Amino acid sequence: MNTHDHQPRRHASRRQWLARTGFGLGGLALASLFADEARAADSKARAKRVIHLFLEGGASQMDLFDPKPKLTAQDGKPIPSPDDPKNTKPAFGSPFRFAKHGQSGLEVSELLPHLAKHADDLCVVRAVHTDDPAHDSAMLVMNCGHARFARPAVGSWVGYGL
Repeated sequence: MNTHDHQPRRHASRRQWLARTGFGLGGLALASLFADEARAADSKARAKRVIHLFLEGGASQMDLFDPKPKLTAQDGKPIPSPDDPKNTKPAFGSPFRFAKHGQSGLEVSELLPHLAKHADDLCVVRAVHTDDPAHDSAMLVMNCGHARFARPAVGSWVGYGL
């Protein structure tokens, strides 16, 4: 007869259980991080440089890289305000022509003819959205994903990636 069969079972305290499982999960996370770093070290980066154009107060994206054909079709026509449908203001479409460039077909305004020649080397992000109409906090959301400086900015991630 085995003497261990008759010994009372010892239960771990909550603190001991959390420490044991926490270290176990931490070890799994650490192993995953090391595996990701090993995979990243094996792959060769294609980008050598990143130029992030942030033009606060510069030309509108709708005049450079983001054509809005429906808005341009409504140019000068009154549009109702979402807050007050009786208060109408004219729509302002871009007065500039757009053309597709490169194999990607990136639409670039006539304002940037030299940059348009490099369309296949550009990454244009058009999916940024915020519900905050204030430009200052919207700029923070665009650059770091939050209306406060609580997170790393896009430049930090680019530097980390390169």
